[in-house]
Amino acid sequence: MDVSAASASGAATVQSTAALMVMKKTMDIQAQSALSLLDAVPAAPKYNNPAGLGSVVDTRA
Repeated sequence: MDVSAASASGAATVQSTAALMVMKKTMDIQAQSALSLLDAVPAAPKYNNPAGLGSVVDTRA
């Protein structure tokens, strides 16, 4: 095996490993951002409506 071929192969391995690590880090940051956005969404309000309100839909117009 030629020395230059071996060093090129090693450089390609290092480059692909670095790219994979960057991708994993990016995915972790995106997951953290998504969770913080979901935590920022307020809870649905609880309405204090009478018992029968909203239980029947009039389909005739």
